[in-house]
Amino acid sequence: MDSLKLIALDEADLAVISACLQDAVFKTGDTHFLGKDGVFTLEANRFVWEEGRDRKTFERRRALLVLKQVRSVKSLGVKPKDSDTVHSLLALRFLPGEEAPAGTIELVLSGGAVIHLEVACIEAQLADVGGGWETKFKPRHPLAG
Repeated sequence: MDSLKLIALDEADLAVISACLQDAVFKTGDTHFLGKDGVFTLEANRFVWEEGRDRKTFERRRALLVLKQVRSVKSLGVKPKDSDTVHSLLALRFLPGEEAPAGTIELVLSGGAVIHLEVACIEAQLADVGGGWETKFKPRHPLAG
């Protein structure tokens, strides 16, 4: 499979990136915000969903998410000083602001944690930055009863 390279400039594009990053795992220390430049980066081990779900072995790849036009970053349930804490990314979602195209991009994490990025507009890039490795473990999301 070829390396993934995607760009998002609107909500529909961001939904595609979100699907590709579902169940990606990362450490708090793998996130960086360059406030002066308005750039937020997240390096993660993403699960390769696009290769099919009915397999005996699966793959993860190192990927880099770059979000531009970021005005501020806030988080709930994420402690920046705990750089080795591992998080699982469930979804990216966009909440429109009062004046388009501005809004908030939420990185929804397992355990109820979330990272809020206030953005001037949606401008995101996702790219695989390393080779893949095999895993036998496929993420599961049992239904809450």
